[in-house]
Amino acid sequence: MIYFTQLIYIKEGQEQVFDEFEAIAIPAILKYNGRLLLRIRPTENSFIENSIDKPYEIHFGKFDSEQDFENFTHDEERKKFLHLKEQSVKTTILIKGTQL
Repeated sequence: MIYFTQLIYIKEGQEQVFDEFEAIAIPAILKYNGRLLLRIRPTENSFIENSIDKPYEIHFGKFDSEQDFENFTHDEERKKFLHLKEQSVKTTILIKGTQL
């Protein structure tokens, strides 16, 4: 089992485009033995302390294996819509881990 946390920073004014991409990408996770466990869009009041920029969204999920995760990233249907991600996402931070 592999877990991932993703901090997502989007370009100002591109929220709708980002949501269009997520409508394609999130369902594709299931095709590859994955599951989105949490999708958080924090508000200003959600942060107690920060020393990095505040992300627009935080995703926490899991895949059965590293190979499943790799297969998801190469999904052909998802790749058709990567232009939406490129248009809307400024940067992401991906953290992979395992349960202890």
